Amino acid sequence: MKLHLSAPGALNTFTGYGDGYVMVNGVRHETSLIVLPDRMLPWDATGFDALAESDFRVFLEMDLEILLLGTGPRQRFPDPLVLHPLARARVGVEVMDAQAACRTYNILMAESRKVAAALLMR
Repeated sequence: MKLHLSAPGALNTFTGYGDGYVMVNGVRHETSLIVLPDRMLPWDATGFDALAESDFRVFLEMDLEILLLGTGPRQRFPDPLVLHPLARARVGVEVMDAQAACRTYNILMAESRKVAAALLMR
């Protein structure tokens, strides 16, 4: 599916997605990644079943209001203990499938919210 931005800008926006990939600003990505309005980072998380607290430490330094965790083709909830450091830091975490995370990120980013999407693609 392709998504269209109504007002182009210099911020990272999801422009499409499908089975096993997302597109950010027209560039296809097939590996796990972190998307913020002003930058993208590779995410070293090896997969949903291996998620650990250490996979989420990077987000503590990002001054986020909300983290959208895209868990691949279907919504899966990680162990709450894994996300506990984010809760202590008052970062909201929303868990959804990767495609829903892309759509939600675009809306929140357009509202100038402090948001990041962490997408598991494997």
